[in-house]
Amino acid sequence: MTDTHDKLNLLEFDMKKMQNFFADLGEKAFRASQVTQWIHQHGIDDISNMTNLSKDLRARVSEIAEVSVPKIVADQQSTDGTRKWLMQLDDGNSVEAVFIPEDDRGTLCISSQVGCTLNCSFCHTAQQGFNRNLSAAEIIAQLWVARRALGWVRNDDRIISNVVFMGMGEPLLNFDNVITAVNIMKDDMAYGLSKRRITISTSGVVPMMTQLKELSDVSLAVSLHATDDELRNELVPINNKYPIRELLDACWEYVADEPRRMVTFEYVMLDGINDSDLHARQLLQLLQGMPAKVNLIPFNPFEGTRYKRSSNNRINRFRDILMEAGLVTITRRTRGDDIDAACGQLAGNVNDRTRRSIRINRAAGG
Repeated sequence: MTDTHDKLNLLEFDMKKMQNFFADLGEKAFRASQVTQWIHQHGIDDISNMTNLSKDLRARVSEIAEVSVPKIVADQQSTDGTRKWLMQLDDGNSVEAVFIPEDDRGTLCISSQVGCTLNCSFCHTAQQGFNRNLSAAEIIAQLWVARRALGWVRNDDRIISNVVFMGMGEPLLNFDNVITAVNIMKDDMAYGLSKRRITISTSGVVPMMTQLKELSDVSLAVSLHATDDELRNELVPINNKYPIRELLDACWEYVADEPRRMVTFEYVMLDGINDSDLHARQLLQLLQGMPAKVNLIPFNPFEGTRYKRSSNNRINRFRDILMEAGLVTITRRTRGDDIDAACGQLAGNVNDRTRRSIRINRAAGG
């Protein structure tokens, strides 16, 4: 963030925290709604421009608080309309967010961590190592910055209709800050997004999936990518701690007593690794009876990877096996790969505290 002072960042506050902030100033609760609207619906980052607050109150708030957003250091647009921003944080790290326009929606893919701890072997983002969790302000700032860049409009004319936590990081390992950001996204005084238009993707942090259902109730996506534990241990190492059976039990629990809810399972298509007819039939068996849909993701290669993308014919055959059995299946169209904005390609600029990137380079002979 750009803040170099010891001030509170109002982007950090959901409605409850904003109300407590104004209560401490001796102000009524409605001030929280006013300021929340200025920040998140009007894009105002200068407290002195919040004109329905008295000059005295604006001065008092400005003494102790501010609206501090990251600096955009790169703004790239793909030939397909996808747009990616590299945002610099106040500690020298950077994260990326991606906007994907479609005919019926506009989806913003945001990050929850600087880097990622999980080291999934097919993911470029994971190979960058890990530095830290993002604050709630740094998470919601990605939405704020994107809305400003795309043109600030009223919520009922929104350009960004959906938000997915599918950028850098594992959202459920930054649980509290992600939940605060989600609360702001859902608040009618802020962005007014429905819970079905916010999707949190997890690689399978099973204990936090239960808490997510209790506290937030948003859409859930699970990065599955394999149909047996041996392969998933290799592709998604957290499977060693929470194997497929435990993960699927948590998914069943997430949809229990929620007749309209389903879990989205993400499955990256890796040539000769997980894309055979047998794998498709095994996937059907795993998901039998569950309210679910499957997103097949063509692998997006990056320098140094040993994996290759499955052919279009193989992806189509895999999809047809699932669909013929009645499982809703979509092949995700690759978007933004000419600006490294496609799934699994986000890298940002990570001051790696794990030294993972050094180990990987050594192993690769670099």
